Amino acid sequence: MPSSAAVLHVRHSPFSASRDRLQQRRARSELRASAPGTTLAAEGPSCLFVGPIETASKEMLEALYQQARDSYYSGSPLIVDDMFDKVELKLRVYGSKSVVKYPRCSLRRQSTYADAEEDPSQVFALASVWILLLVFGASAFLVPTIYTINLALKDASNSRDFLYNGRSPFESLTMLNAILFIGLGYLIGYPVASASVQALQGLWRNDLVALKGSCPNCGEEVFAFVRAEKSKQQPHRAECHVCESALVFRTKVEQSISGSGRHWVYGRVYLVPQTFANDRRFLF
Repeated sequence: MPSSAAVLHVRHSPFSASRDRLQQRRARSELRASAPGTTLAAEGPSCLFVGPIETASKEMLEALYQQARDSYYSGSPLIVDDMFDKVELKLRVYGSKSVVKYPRCSLRRQSTYADAEEDPSQVFALASVWILLLVFGASAFLVPTIYTINLALKDASNSRDFLYNGRSPFESLTMLNAILFIGLGYLIGYPVASASVQALQGLWRNDLVALKGSCPNCGEEVFAFVRAEKSKQQPHRAECHVCESALVFRTKVEQSISGSGRHWVYGRVYLVPQTFANDRRFLF
C-alpha cells in the first residue's frame, strides 16, 4: 500500500502540469513583446486603407502611391500591379505631380522618353483665337441681317407714302445694297462661324489636345497639338525648339469620369534616334 506522501504527490501532479503550461505561455508572450519587428515581419507589410479608388481623395492616393512605390523598390511590394496602375491613373486625373516622371531610359525599348500631360494654357490660347473668329463670322452675317430688318420696318411704317407716292430710286438702291450685303455676309461669315464652332467643340471634347513634357535630350519643356484619335494609329512627330532633336508624341486616351463625352489624354515624349531622324530627313 503506497504511503500518504506518494498519494499526495500523485494527486497534485495535474496542477503542476497546468502551472508549467501557464509559465510557458507567459514566456512566449514576453518573447513576442521583446521582438515586435519579428512579429510584424511574420505578419507581412501593411498599407494605408483608402477605400474605393474612384472616390478616394488626392492626398490619400498620393500617400498610398509613395508607400507602394518605396516598398516596390525595397523588394517587398504592397499591392498588385493592376491596382498600382489604377492609383497612378487616378492621380494623373487629379493632376498630381507625384506621378510625373522626368526623362529616363527604357531598357526594353532601348529608347529615351519623358511623360507628357495636358497643357491647359495652350488650349485656352487656341480657344481664344477660335472665339474671335466666331465673333467675326457671326457679325459678318448678323449685322447686315439686323440692318436690313430695321430698314424694312422703317419702310413698313411709311407704307402710306409708299402707296400714294411710290418708292424713290434712292430707297430702292439702298434696299438692293442691303440684300447684297446680307448675301456677302452669309457667304463669308457662315463658313467661318461654322468652322469655329466645330473647332471649339473639338477642344471641349479633347479631340485636339495640347500636350507638354520635357525634352528627353535637353530637358526643356516642349509641347504639341495632337489629335487624340489619329495618334493611336500614327504618332505625332515634332521637334525640340532648343536642341532641334526629333521627337515623337505617343498618347493614351481615357474616358472622362464625369461622363460628359470628354476625353482625357496623356502620354509620353520619345526621343527619335539620330540615325532614324537622318533617314527621315533624307526621304522627305
